[in-house]
Amino acid sequence: MLNLHRIFSTVTATNTFLDAITPTDQQQVALETAKNIISEFLRTEVEAATVSELGLEKAVAPRFRTQGSWSYGTCVVPAWIQQQIDWDFGMYLPVSVWESNGPPRAMAKRYFDLVEKRLAKLCEKQRGWRLLPGKATCIRIEISSSAHIDIPLYAAPEREFLLIYERMLKAQRMRADSAVALDSAEQEWTDLKQIVLATREGEWKGSDPQKVSRWFRDRIAEHRDQLQRICMYLKAWRDFHWPDGDGPTSVCLMVAIAQEFVVYPRRDDLAFEAAAAVLSKALMGEVRCDGIERGAEDFNRRLTVEQKAEAARKAATLSSELKRARYLGSGALSERQAIQILTAQLGPRVPNDSSLVDSDGGEDVRVTPARTVPPPAVKSTKAG
Repeated sequence: MLNLHRIFSTVTATNTFLDAITPTDQQQVALETAKNIISEFLRTEVEAATVSELGLEKAVAPRFRTQGSWSYGTCVVPAWIQQQIDWDFGMYLPVSVWESNGPPRAMAKRYFDLVEKRLAKLCEKQRGWRLLPGKATCIRIEISSSAHIDIPLYAAPEREFLLIYERMLKAQRMRADSAVALDSAEQEWTDLKQIVLATREGEWKGSDPQKVSRWFRDRIAEHRDQLQRICMYLKAWRDFHWPDGDGPTSVCLMVAIAQEFVVYPRRDDLAFEAAAAVLSKALMGEVRCDGIERGAEDFNRRLTVEQKAEAARKAATLSSELKRARYLGSGALSERQAIQILTAQLGPRVPNDSSLVDSDGGEDVRVTPARTVPPPAVKSTKAG
């Protein structure tokens, strides 16, 4: 049998599958630069228009936060040229007038239109930028042929921001410690209790973008970085098999496997195989999680019954092919065959390097998953 772990990840080589699917420093810098330009521009433009165009009692500045895959380290480079790296960059507006279900309904359309019109002007000034209209729940800016930034527009009660700000000041007075100050500032996003999302159609929808993030961060604390890597491998597999982006969503993949994730120390091949088997069963139906709003949301709702069956079949094939590759005998021919099997499932980014394939010595039966130890309660968020 073969040990394929180093094909996926190893600190002793730089040509692994993980290296191939991880965004480069240059790609990350380009996205970070773009989102900083956007936040600086909107902070001034929106604050200046909150009274005159949104009808707020006083001018308020929006806040911004990086969300999604960049916030918990699972972003991957797309497999096909028509796919793009995305950065989810939420904008939060403190609102003083709050009705039973959010701000006044008329404000949602004005809010969305205000931001979109301002961003259209910004795109005209930035070389290579393009506003892509039509998204129902966010505004998308394409910053290059290979990357875009999505800007969902949220609102939250101003009183909650004020209470959080007071707690931040109190914490800073109690301990003049920069780390404490940073933790207090990060805590702001966790402490927001009422968050609504403005849609293009002029509606407010209840939406806590951190509900999945908080739960997934707890799973990372429990399973460590192997869970992050396996999520990245599965997203790369998804991108390879669904070039037009109509496969399972990234959140669906993450929630499905994280609920039953098993850690195999120093064996990403085994962890990947097990996760694919779990995914194949989960994709057949609804994907819900009791730890995320008591299972209220089905993260697999985008797929039709036929699409669910197809996705489940492909995930089952992935798991069985990973196992078949491992069960080949040792030797140069088997090593090359194993790489061919992985390439068929994951694409040409699998390294064609037999030196990364090791013999398992027939000891597969001794490989057992790591025992799960409850992690300490650590709250962690990331502001953008």
